[in-house]
Amino acid sequence: MHSTALITGASSGLGAEFAAQLAAQGYDVVLVARSGDRLAALAERLIAEHGVRAHVLAQDLAEPDAARRIAHQLDACGLSVDLLVNNAGFGTCGRFEEISGARDHDQLMVNVVALVDLTHELLPGMLERGRGSVLNVASNAAFQPSPYFAVYGAAKAFVLNFSLALRQEYRRRGIRVLTLCPGPVETAFFDVIGTRRAAVTGSMTTPEPVVRAALRALERDRGYAAPGLGNALAAHLTPRRPRTLVAALAERVTRKVLATAAAPSASPQHAA
Repeated sequence: MHSTALITGASSGLGAEFAAQLAAQGYDVVLVARSGDRLAALAERLIAEHGVRAHVLAQDLAEPDAARRIAHQLDACGLSVDLLVNNAGFGTCGRFEEISGARDHDQLMVNVVALVDLTHELLPGMLERGRGSVLNVASNAAFQPSPYFAVYGAAKAFVLNFSLALRQEYRRRGIRVLTLCPGPVETAFFDVIGTRRAAVTGSMTTPEPVVRAALRALERDRGYAAPGLGNALAAHLTPRRPRTLVAALAERVTRKVLATAAAPSASPQHAA
C-alpha cells in the first residue's frame, strides 16, 4: 500500500515539484491549491508517469475554515496522510504603511494560520498510526528581520520556530518535522510579489534541487534544510549576531526592493 502525501500550493513551483518527486518515489498524492484546472492537469500527468493515485482538492487557504474543509474531504475519500507538505504561501514587499492590510491579512492566513490548522488536523492521525512526517516551507528570510518584507519575514520566522518546537515534541513518537528554508527560487512567487528585486541576493535556483535537498534532509531526520552553500552559511551565521545589527544590515540589502515594489491584485499561493 502506498503512502500518501498532501502538498499545498501544488499547482506550480515548489509545490508541483514536491508532487512530482514524491510521486516518483511511489507516494500517492493529494494536491491542494486554488486552481482546480491546473491541479487536475498535474494529477493526470503524475498518474500517467508514475502509476500513483492523485487526488485534487481545490481550496483557497486564506479562508478561515480551509483546513477543516480539507480534512472533511480527506475523510470523505477515506484518505489518511503520511506526509504533510505545507508549501503554500505568498509574500508582500515595500513600505509597511503602503501595503494593503487586507493583503497582509491573507498572507498570514495562508503562510501561518492554514499551516498550523492543517498540522492540527493531520498530525493526530499520524500519532495514532505511529508514523508520519510534516515538512513546512519557510525561507531564508526566517533567520533575520526583513525590512520591507516585515510581515513575510516574520511569518517565515514563525514557521521555522514552530516547526523546530514540534520536532522536539514528536521526534520520539514516530513523527519527523522538517523546515525548508530556501533562498530565492525561480517560481511564480516573484510575479505575485510584484518585482524580481525581491530576490535580494540577486541569484536564484530552480525548484528541482531545492525539493531534492528537502526530501533528503527529511529522510535523514534533520531539523531544517537551507539548500545552497551561501544560504546554509547565512542560516548558521546570521542568528549569532546582535538582532538590531542584523536588522540594520538587512535593511541595507532589502531597501532596493522599494524601487519597484507593487501590490498586485491577485494572490496565488506559492512558496519561496
